[in-house]
Amino acid sequence: MHTLFIADLHLDASRPQITQLFEDYLASDEARQADALYILGDLVEAWIGDDDDAELPQRIAHATKELRDAGVPVYFMVGNRDFLLGEDFARRAGFTLLDDGTVHTLYDRPTLLMHGDVLCTDDVAYQAVRKQVRTPEWKAQILAMPLEARRAFAAKAREDSRAHTGSTMETIMDVNAGAMAETMDKASVTRLIHGHTHRPAVHRLELGGQPAERIVLGDWYEHGSVLKVTPDGVELRGLAVG
Repeated sequence: MHTLFIADLHLDASRPQITQLFEDYLASDEARQADALYILGDLVEAWIGDDDDAELPQRIAHATKELRDAGVPVYFMVGNRDFLLGEDFARRAGFTLLDDGTVHTLYDRPTLLMHGDVLCTDDVAYQAVRKQVRTPEWKAQILAMPLEARRAFAAKAREDSRAHTGSTMETIMDVNAGAMAETMDKASVTRLIHGHTHRPAVHRLELGGQPAERIVLGDWYEHGSVLKVTPDGVELRGLAVG
């Protein structure tokens, strides 16, 4: 018995080896024998809409749908790079969409699942942009643009993101401990799994006098990263390319 978690793959045509690693892993025995696969956001470098006719979205949908057809539920939660992903692509990909901040019970233990960006409250500039782009009006305006215009817009957004990341202290972009504790307390859980920060680790802590843990998923820029949860515990490990 095991459940798998991945996040922050940032799949992009410029890194075909990572897309291949993703496809190979979903076809592996470990994935095919899992109780479920959870993808906690930033599956791609930039999502420009469910109507994107590029090859990459088609390959993703094929890989995840095959896993779902093999009997493994595939849960998906949007991140800051793919928040425009909607129900149309989810149907094609075999996804069950999850709201950020969903609690699922894994082997009798309630676990809070998040992408993680809303916990980075010290990054005030990022939170302001996030609030703006998540409105229905903003999303509708972007999705009404022609595909090529959306591609250009996404490229500019990536440049702006890199500039912001390069000029902002790492501690500001990390999870705020107070926000994390408050969110876990509100959800009545002692385990949180999230991505976004690209700092894979299993943090042991104490909340309200109880032992707790925060598990941060790794990114897939240079290699893969997967969390395996079993009734006996958790294992966070890397996946080599090739």
